[in-house]
Amino acid sequence: MSNPKESKAQQLGPLDEEELIPGGTRYFIKGSGFQPTYGPKNIAVSKVPSYQEQRQAKQKINKEMMQLKTEIGHLCRPCSWDWTFFQRNCYFFSNSKLNWSASVTACQKMGAQLVVIKDPEEQNFLQLSSKNRGPTWMGLSDLKKEGIWKWLDGSHLWYRLLKYWLPGEPNNEGQEHCAEFRGDGWNDDNCELEKFWICKKLAASCSEVQ
Repeated sequence: MSNPKESKAQQLGPLDEEELIPGGTRYFIKGSGFQPTYGPKNIAVSKVPSYQEQRQAKQKINKEMMQLKTEIGHLCRPCSWDWTFFQRNCYFFSNSKLNWSASVTACQKMGAQLVVIKDPEEQNFLQLSSKNRGPTWMGLSDLKKEGIWKWLDGSHLWYRLLKYWLPGEPNNEGQEHCAEFRGDGWNDDNCELEKFWICKKLAASCSEVQ
């Protein structure tokens, strides 16, 4: 009759010098490569910044932002951020609608003038810029004398700009004494109607900006 212990040893095979060795709370068989999955584990713990450290970091960020704003403010920009530069002038395209007279006043409050067009290049720029916005006032009217169209600066409408009137315009249909951009040309309309408007002023030089 075989010894149960010997039979169990035969099933395990010869251990030679392998033995069960304690290692803290973990046990492994020397030379066998066997390791249980239980036992102590390494855990990385991150340090949470203190309130004082968080406050100092926030103050540093705020300081850097202030310095950046100052540097941006010193950049040479001929026009303010919400104005558009073209041919040494700045243009403001409104997002609100006013009648013609109120548009004139709104531009004056910004140190500008309801746009006065001087040449075909400027006209093309303004026509394209306002085309998708809808009818837009310009600084042209015959309010002082019917049929005599003048700009707000007192100058007469130049002959070379007459071609920009839409076919059949101006027709003074229904007390229409103020000019607007409409589609691909100009139209005269009632000055009391509310429309978009464009202001114009001379661009600043870099020395004036700084």
